[in-house]
Amino acid sequence: MESGPVDLGGFYGTVDIHLELEERLAKFTGREEAIIYSYGFATISSAIPAYSKRRDIIFCDEGVCFAVQKGLAASRSKIKYFRHNDMDHLEQLLEEQLKLDKKNPAKEKVTRKFIVAEALYMNHGDLCPLPKLVEFRNRYRTPIFLEESLSFGVLGEHGRGATEHWGLKPGDVDLICASLETAMGSTGGFCAGKSYVVDHQRLSGIGYCFSASMPPMLAAASIKGLDIMEGSPQIFSQLRDKAVAMRRLLRGTPGLRVCGESVNPVIHLQLACPSSSRDTDDELLERVARECIDSGVAVVVAKYLKEELKLPPASLRVTVCVELSEDELEKAAKVIKTAAAKHIL
Repeated sequence: MESGPVDLGGFYGTVDIHLELEERLAKFTGREEAIIYSYGFATISSAIPAYSKRRDIIFCDEGVCFAVQKGLAASRSKIKYFRHNDMDHLEQLLEEQLKLDKKNPAKEKVTRKFIVAEALYMNHGDLCPLPKLVEFRNRYRTPIFLEESLSFGVLGEHGRGATEHWGLKPGDVDLICASLETAMGSTGGFCAGKSYVVDHQRLSGIGYCFSASMPPMLAAASIKGLDIMEGSPQIFSQLRDKAVAMRRLLRGTPGLRVCGESVNPVIHLQLACPSSSRDTDDELLERVARECIDSGVAVVVAKYLKEELKLPPASLRVTVCVELSEDELEKAAKVIKTAAAKHIL
């Protein structure tokens, strides 16, 4: 039997443009196969429970975004959180599990284990130490699921994401999941990996099976986005340069501190001296954001649901795109600094 994407068009509304997008995404990311979802949030939150079930174990960074958290809850697996980006703590948890497995080899044979992390953390803006995760993957035989919504189309010489950024092989990460609603400017999301891994989702991914395919027009828009990414690889270095420049310009903003990885175009500005009330901090930052918007600079307060596992500190979120000029970056930084000086100090 030939391998490759299964055409489920009669059931899900899949047509040739969807299959073309899957093939293009697999080729671009260097994976054997890709699957597209019609809703970005549902991608990672459906992929996790497609593989990890009750009695399985997931080692997960406690700083993951809400979509990942919902996937963890839907899996009903045993979740072992490690402190955000703390590889020593993760290693400790893996070693403890290894000792338990040796005491009960029969249970170990039927218990699957996974590592779940984000390449660029949406709630914090920092970069995960992927080479260390890959080391643990190989040592403890624990597959990695990596959420790449902010890193796909951003990191790496050709925008292929965290594996390219770190100089790793695509096969070092078992499954990547990313939204098409960020760098691609479309809707939906995709997962990519080995064919036997991806194909499993076509009948086990809840967000895939119980939804229609994305509108064909938006699939075509995603293909056009890939054309631009492949034809103009210089935009990725330009974007990272502008992200670094914006962080430099924002240093010294009154009452705020710049957080996250320098190459991340999504920048969090947290209060240098937060109060004891989250609502008070959010209201203060809302005043700063409204002042910026009135001055022609789009800045938002990062919003989170109360149900999130661990709420990050209150922050303003600034997003840099490759189309912004140096003058626009300087204007934006000046407006933000002026608004912060007026309302925070």
